[in-house]
Amino acid sequence: MIPVKSTEEQRSSYTQAIVDMWNLATSGQRRRGQNWYQTANQFAVEIAAGDADKGAGVLAALSANKSWAENCRLARKAFIEGKASGHVRDAIIKANRIMEGTDPSKVLPMHIKTGFFYMCISDPANPDPVVIDRHAHDIAVREIYGQRERGLGAVRRYNLLADSYRAAAQKIGEIPSKVQAVTWVAHIERK
Repeated sequence: MIPVKSTEEQRSSYTQAIVDMWNLATSGQRRRGQNWYQTANQFAVEIAAGDADKGAGVLAALSANKSWAENCRLARKAFIEGKASGHVRDAIIKANRIMEGTDPSKVLPMHIKTGFFYMCISDPANPDPVVIDRHAHDIAVREIYGQRERGLGAVRRYNLLADSYRAAAQKIGEIPSKVQAVTWVAHIERK
């Protein structure tokens, strides 16, 4: 697990690793990554009858440990059936509360991945949120951790990596969520 408190050298290394992955992305990967959250937003609008926040909230609530395809399937099914299923109890309760009208920001943990995933899907142009999942972590540390613990529930570690993506985005001239999405696409497609 990377340290919660890092040196300037470590932060610089994480930022450079992100920039390097961006530079390794093919033009197709870059295009798909740059459009990823906009496409997810359109899907959220579609499944939630025009309500991007509600659709994004349900997608985020049902996202933990699910592939994007499975996440989409579960969210669509939840809206069709009027209740969430196929996930752990906590995720189902959160998704149901959001579908019943509770503001996603009152239901989701807004200081870690799930909350930031909701914000990026709900408003793809938002320059602030950065999704740090296992792939974003592994890109920044230049190592695939596999099933090893990454410690991303620690807010300071999460913020350290998010700030590294923000620094990389500033170097690249793009918003952080697009940098995260492009590098994510390039990373998962190189395996």
